[in-house]
Amino acid sequence: MKIFAVGLNYASHNKEMERTFESKEPVLFMKPDTALLKGDRPFFLPDFSEEIHYETELVVKINRLGKNIVERFACRYYDEITVGIDFTARDLQRKQKELGLPWEIAKGFDNSAAIGKFISKSEVPDIRNVDFRLDINNQTVQRGNTKEMIYPVDKIISYISRFFTLKIGDLIFTGTPAGIGPVAIDDHLQGYLEDRKLLDFHVR
Repeated sequence: MKIFAVGLNYASHNKEMERTFESKEPVLFMKPDTALLKGDRPFFLPDFSEEIHYETELVVKINRLGKNIVERFACRYYDEITVGIDFTARDLQRKQKELGLPWEIAKGFDNSAAIGKFISKSEVPDIRNVDFRLDINNQTVQRGNTKEMIYPVDKIISYISRFFTLKIGDLIFTGTPAGIGPVAIDDHLQGYLEDRKLLDFHVR
């Protein structure tokens, strides 16, 4: 399976990161399957970074084979969603960017793609208007709504399928809003879609 992720998809996050770059198409990167963290297993802080940040996102799961998918039909290619966290080694990412080098090591390291329990997309009124949030130690630290996306889910799926064949089980992290921040040992992370808790784990 493949894990796709979208960068620069919320104007609020772009502003907090002081990014002035504006893309006319979705910005994509990928994580290997070894990045997947599920089943509410703990996330262990890696020894190669001193600045691990959370980025909370809506995640969709592909349910059929697709290539060159027309945007108006993209809704047929996923039927389950959840909340996920794109863990980022911010210090490594910053260093790699300064050197003009790829930054996969900052995004694709083991267990850097945490996902919650999947639910049917029919359980939310409208995929284009879904609230999600992250609580750390019972305090809400990040909150977003899919209506704030620069590129909505169906647009993302259509765009990805121009370059990559989508297969059953592939995951798409759809971007993060403002509110990212660091995690520390013993933090308790809980992720919600609307008011439904789907993700619940600790940092070790």
